Amino acid sequence: ERVSSRNPVKLNRFPKTVFSNTTSMDDPVIQQYANEMAGSGKVVLATDELIAHLMACPRSVLPWDLYFTVFDNGLMFIDKRDEAGIEMLTVNETLNMRQQQDNEKLTIAPCDTPDKMGIEATAINQNFSQQIISEKKKTFPHPNPLYDEDEEEEGSVPAGFAYRYRKWALSDEITLVARTELHSYMKKTAPKKGLSYMTVYALNEANPKLSGSPSWRTKIDTSRGSVLATALKNNACKMGKWTAQTILAGADQMKIGFVSRKTVRDPLNHDIIGTQFYKPNEFAAQINLQQNNMWAIVKSFVDMIYKHGPGKYVMLRDPNKPNLQIFSVPMS
Repeated sequence: ERVSSRNPVKLNRFPKTVFSNTTSMDDPVIQQYANEMAGSGKVVLATDELIAHLMACPRSVLPWDLYFTVFDNGLMFIDKRDEAGIEMLTVNETLNMRQQQDNEKLTIAPCDTPDKMGIEATAINQNFSQQIISEKKKTFPHPNPLYDEDEEEEGSVPAGFAYRYRKWALSDEITLVARTELHSYMKKTAPKKGLSYMTVYALNEANPKLSGSPSWRTKIDTSRGSVLATALKNNACKMGKWTAQTILAGADQMKIGFVSRKTVRDPLNHDIIGTQFYKPNEFAAQINLQQNNMWAIVKSFVDMIYKHGPGKYVMLRDPNKPNLQIFSVPMS
């Protein structure tokens, strides 16, 4: 908590840590729920990552696609293609068009292309989530359902996450079941007792010239609100998804780290220059993410798909304009 631009902490790497990217249909616990709830009405099964993506999709600029598979027994799985890249973070996705045009006049280094910055941001987010947790771990009644020691390399360990499976009533007829993530916890201070669960994410700064804003290292200590506001403006979709995932998980807090490259041209070495806690409901209001609208978006999409009957459908965000299209595809 004492890190700053003057007292940064090196971001470590965790090459032996395995971060699960298991899809809805491959999740053994979701499959168990599917078997138990089949035939009991309309049941939607998904992960928090995909539900949050739908909740924040009005903010998206880049193209994406999701699968909806509806069965005769009323089950609907929301899933993604293995190569879809939904789990990869974006950088400066919502940077305004004028700045993007100005940026085209800059000489863009290979490490500053959107794909490379996305890989960098994803690795930073994963490493940060593991660095801030202590070695003392909380043990839950059930083992990690997404990690099989026999299938992983010798010496590898699962990421220090807990998976919470939650259920919501989208309507009197539709139930949503989703796998959510909790990244860490703290003990509550007196007079409250118990544990405070949280999610953990990292905002990263690559090349400040690309966003047309001052370097974080010159602003983070004296004007963190300004840094956050600029980051939100340029990454509205990503931060909306993080907030939605935190709310879905029922976490008490969301911790955001501010990570910067050691040098502008070095995408491999980074410093943590600040951290901040946020209460998810308050942060959602701060970034104008209306929770009623979030749930209404999910319900409208689910209703729309159910109207077409059993089958497999692809929802595609048009790459050139803010339109969503739905296609019926073979089950195979």
